[in-house]
Parts: sequence; structure tokens; C-alpha cells
Amino acid sequence: MAGGLTYTATDSTQLATAEIYGNTLLALGKEHPEIVGLSADLAKSTKIGVFGEAFPDRFFNVGIAEQNMFGIAAGMARAGLVPFLSTFSQFASWRVADQLHTDICYQNVNAKVIATHGGTSFGQAGSTHHAIFDIGLVRTLPNLTVIVPADGYETANAVRAAYNTPGPFYIRINRGFDRVVYPSEDYGFELGKALMLREGTDITVIACGSCVFQAISAADLLKTADGLSVRVLNMHTIKPLDVEAIKSAIQDTRRIITVEDHSVIGGLGSAVAEVIADTGKGCAFKRLGAQDAFAPIGLHEDIMSALGIDANGIADAVRAVMHMDFELDDDWDDEV
Repeated sequence: MAGGLTYTATDSTQLATAEIYGNTLLALGKEHPEIVGLSADLAKSTKIGVFGEAFPDRFFNVGIAEQNMFGIAAGMARAGLVPFLSTFSQFASWRVADQLHTDICYQNVNAKVIATHGGTSFGQAGSTHHAIFDIGLVRTLPNLTVIVPADGYETANAVRAAYNTPGPFYIRINRGFDRVVYPSEDYGFELGKALMLREGTDITVIACGSCVFQAISAADLLKTADGLSVRVLNMHTIKPLDVEAIKSAIQDTRRIITVEDHSVIGGLGSAVAEVIADTGKGCAFKRLGAQDAFAPIGLHEDIMSALGIDANGIADAVRAVMHMDFELDDDWDDEV
């Protein structure tokens, strides 16, 4: 896992999340002729172009018409094909909300949406391309599985799981290179099951996407500098959520922080808060992300720092939550 890997500038291109997605889809396409690809004039940017070059008769560029692309994909799925749709996350959610709702999720068709440039990973493009509200939209839709991979290897696992699992998927990946969390694809990925990347008893940090590496780095920093035992959960599947992992974190650590490259409203933080409320058990809780505001414009790493979702911001939040008061007794009956 993170901490022991080194890579060059060339390696970083090969390990880019979107590049690995494109290559994984290409490999699946060679094995499964029913897979088709669709793009809304963004084949090169979303890396689905490698599939189109290999299978030109199974690839369809609909032009700058994302809503039409989703309707076409729904029809293809009803005909027995397995369409993979690629466009930017902002366009794959809000721009096509009606088609995603009615054509794909309501009909429960076997269409796979690969939403690239997630969060603020295309930070310099500004608010029109910052996808920091998409999870809040898509996780409310019935039948839709929502995954936010932590790195390229996890993206490969998510894409394969999407093909092997009937029904609509929304897989949200970043624009380019993500810091490597796993040394390979063989680490035990399972849909709907969070992965504990650091064990801990003082506090739990639950993260997804690009924030997972930052959470690991913060945990290691806090162990060395503050002597804190920080549990880190990679909640790669936002829906269905791993409720049991969250319940265990509440029981074991009584302090929880969520971290996401997304608004704190509607995303991972809200999903975890709903579980906490349902349990009726009290804990100290904080959500890190965009605080009901649009993100600043700039490079991804600078925006993450400004939002407090990089390693330093997470470490500061952990220290603050460690000083929050809550009922320390082990009797939960009076908290229901």
C-alpha cells in the first residue's frame, strides 16, 4: 500500500487512473464482443479512445450531445449489448440527470457510466468542470451502483466488477494521475465492502477517491508526531454503502471524520452521517470537503489544500476532533 512505492514521470502516465480504465476496457472488449463504447466527443480526454481505435465498429461518438448518448446507451442495453459511456463527471450527472434517471436507472438497464475528471481533478477548468455535487445526485437514484476508486488499480477492479454485475453503474474517476494506494490489483476488492488500510482505535477517517492516499499519509503522520492510532477506511463503494464497517468504527473509536473531493452535502459525509443517525449512537463527527461552496480554481493539489482535504488538513481535523467532547461510557441504551 501507500508509503513504499516509487515511480518515474513515465510510470505516472502509465499508472494514471483514466489510462488504466481505458486499457482495462480494451482488455474486456477483446474477451466480450457485446461490449460497446460511447463518447460525447471526449474519447481522447476520457481514454475510451483506445477502445474505439481497436473496435471502430463497436464505438460510437455521438458528438456534444450527452443526453442523446445516455438514451442511445439505454436502447443498446435493452438490445443485449453492454454499453460503457465515458464523459466528464459533471456532464455524466447534472447535464444528463433526466436521462440517467428515466432511461437508465428507472429501466434498470445494464449500462456502465465511467465519469472522468471527478471532483476538482480538472481544477484549472473552473466551476463548470468541478464535479463536486455529482455524488449527491447519483447516490439517490435507485438501482445505481456508485463507486469512487482510490487509484488506477482500484479503477481496473471497479470496471471489471461493473461488467460482471448486472445493472447500471456510475464509476467516478479523476482526470489524470492519482497517487498509488495499492501495489497491484490483487488486494481483495469487493463491491460494497470498505477496506481498512490502517488499523486504529482513537479515531476513524473514512475517505474515497483521491482523498484515500491523503488519509493514509495523515494517519502515518499522526502516529509519528502525536502518537495517535488512526483507522483509515477506503469507502470505494458509496452505494451500496458498507454500513457494518461504519458501525464498527462508531463502536470501536467513537470519533469519525469523512474526507471527500466533493461537497460535504449529499456525498460520502452525508451517507456516513445517515448511518450514524440510524444507529442512535453518539460519536464525535466531522465532514471534510467543500463546505457548501464552489471550489476555488487552480491545480488539483492546491484546491485540496484549500479545502482541507490533503494530508495536512486531515491531520489538523483529527487533532480538533480528538478534543471534542462526547459521552465516554459504554452504555448505549441512553443514547437511542
